[in-house]
Amino acid sequence: GQIDPTPGSWWSGTMRIVGLTGGISSGKSTVSNLFKSHGIPVVDADVVARDVLKKGTGGYRRVVDAFGEDILLPNGEVDRAKLGQIVFSDPGKRQLLNRLMAPYISSGIFYEVLKLWLKGNKVIVLDVPLLFEAKMDRWTKPTVVVWVDPETQLQRLMARDGSNEEDARNRINAQMSLDQKRSRADIVIDNTGSLEDLEENFRIVLVQVTRPLSWTEFWLSRQGALVSLLSIVIGVVGGKNLYKASL
Repeated sequence: GQIDPTPGSWWSGTMRIVGLTGGISSGKSTVSNLFKSHGIPVVDADVVARDVLKKGTGGYRRVVDAFGEDILLPNGEVDRAKLGQIVFSDPGKRQLLNRLMAPYISSGIFYEVLKLWLKGNKVIVLDVPLLFEAKMDRWTKPTVVVWVDPETQLQRLMARDGSNEEDARNRINAQMSLDQKRSRADIVIDNTGSLEDLEENFRIVLVQVTRPLSWTEFWLSRQGALVSLLSIVIGVVGGKNLYKASL
């Protein structure tokens, strides 16, 4: 019942999906907002993750079963700050949370993309902090990484959170390095300079990612798109029913 869109699936070409990622304090959120301000719809994985952890959802039940009711607020919702503290200090628990949430987040992202495709959007941005780690880059082309050098990243994080150097380094080291992400990117936005520099770099990237789809891209993807979409919908509905039956 899990959804696993891959390159060459029904949407590749009919809609360009731009992968956007970076690291903590790299400026990814600023770039995400720049896309929105230029009329490009953005599917934010963090927003999806919050939605799939709301009280009463399948993700909520899985996480509460795994981590206990101590992570709940008085109103029954998950205390995201407390859960974050738990998983940040324990790599094993962080991996457990990622395993529990990944199917729900992937499905949530899929539905957001589907809605935008049905509305006729030709270009959308997937804003995913763990784009490479979760292997979601296989859905996207091109992949954009917002990069800063390690020292700039450290100083910006300490200034933003008021944290000491050790805590800031620990948070940065808990992620894939920006240099690693840069090596896997199709497009790199260098954000070591000023906001004006970033906006200038962004304008160049915007032209690249909004260029018209080539006829090859368009027609290859149109062949069998409706059949593929129908099979996906049938699979999703069937998968949901199977999941409910197993509870």
